[in-house]
This record gives sequence, structure tokens and C-alpha cells, in this order.
Amino acid sequence: MKKLILSLFLISIIFSAISAQKSHVLTDEELIKLYAGLRVADISDGMDLVGLHDQGLMDQSIEALWKDIENFDHQICGIAVTIRYIPTNRKFPTDLPKEEYENWVGEWYSKISPEPFIDSIHPGSVVVIDNTGDGDTGTAGSNNTMTWTKKGMVGLISTGGVRDTDEIIKQKIPVYMNLAKRGRGIRPGRNEIESVNKPIVVGDVLVNPDDIIVADGDGVIVVPRTQAVEVAMAAHEILKSDKAARLNLYKELGIPIDFTVE
Repeated sequence: MKKLILSLFLISIIFSAISAQKSHVLTDEELIKLYAGLRVADISDGMDLVGLHDQGLMDQSIEALWKDIENFDHQICGIAVTIRYIPTNRKFPTDLPKEEYENWVGEWYSKISPEPFIDSIHPGSVVVIDNTGDGDTGTAGSNNTMTWTKKGMVGLISTGGVRDTDEIIKQKIPVYMNLAKRGRGIRPGRNEIESVNKPIVVGDVLVNPDDIIVADGDGVIVVPRTQAVEVAMAAHEILKSDKAARLNLYKELGIPIDFTVE
């Protein structure tokens, strides 16, 4: 994660927002800067401090597909774009000639299970997918996640339904999911798009569009946008204290200083 740098201008905006208790006055970019460098643990503690006890932490089954312990490139900090796919009950054809089958697949991708959220992805977006119960379906893979990344996605959170995982790891696209629910089949015949940018539930946590999403080795946490500034300011105080304590221990133990205590 990049080192947090807040301009005096941004700080003044933040404190104005706290006074007005209106986190929504901050832009997505300003909120992402505010949360940069914060760990899931700091945010969880900050949420406790402001009265959001036991809220926001996704179930521990939602975990990182891969981890980079050198630069922490697996970490995510961004704004939620929410998508829901649901199981289908439409009949899967078993007797179509190859050309007709390919046409059927194309029709399904374009009309029944498309990706209408593409235009909602902007720099700093976190794509959050609820595809609970749709079976062994690969809703996301190495191809479309690159397309989403090109649009500005900084990471994917999903109940499951991710395939081509070797390539996704090699491409260093941050993904958090229930690894036991990887999906391998194509979407046609298996799921349908249900909603975009509506409230969804992933990892037993309510996710609203535009909520703040932070993910690291400890898992995923969701911060309601309406209380995002309040939580962040509390979390920064916690992180500051932790860094100071660990820096002293680094020095006492002779550990080379790294970015996690700077």
C-alpha cells in the first residue's frame, strides 16, 4: 500500500465533513486517499470505537486468492460496485449442433447473463459480486477481470465463482473469495444477472454501492459510506499508535525498518 499523504486542503475537508456528519461530501478519490494505508484490523477497531461493533467484517471464508508479502500488492482499498448473479432455472440444451450451441452461448452472455456494470467501473472501483447458490459457475475469470482492471477496478470481492485462478494470480489481480467455491463452468445455462448497484450480501455482510472496501491478509471489511470519515479518523489514530510501538520493537530487536512502521 502506498504511504498515506494528506494535503492540508483534504484534511480541512475531512474535518468539515466530520462536523457536518456527511461523509458523502467527499469524493471517491478523497475517501480512497483517506483509507490508504489502513489495515483491516485498524478499521475494525475504528468501527468498534464509533459504535459499529461486530459490523462490516466479512466471514473468514472470504480470503485472498494470493498474497504478496513483499509489497502487499494483494491489498485492496476502494469503492464498491455491487453486482448480483442468481441461479437460472432455464433449460440447458443438450442436442444443438456446434454452430447453434455457440449462438445459444452468445445469446446468453449478451441477454441473460451479461456484464452491464462495466460502465459503473471507474478508477478505484472494487467489484463486489454476490453469486451465491449458482453452482460451479465461473462468473469471473482471467479475461474479464483484466477488462475490469483496464476500466479502473482495483480488486474483486466475490462469494465464489472465479475460475482461471492461476492466470489471475500471475496477472496480480487482487481477488478475495471463498476459495472452496471456485467456479469452473461458463455462465450460460448456470446463472443470470439480477441487479447492478443494489444492496447485496457477501460473506454475511451487507454491501451497498459506494461503500468503502478494504481487504488484506486478515480478510475484507466494509465501511458504510455514511460513517466512512468518522471510522477512518479513528482507525488512523489506532494505526499511528501501533506503528510507533512496533517501530520501537524493531529497533530493540535489530529488525531493518520497513514501510509498515514508517
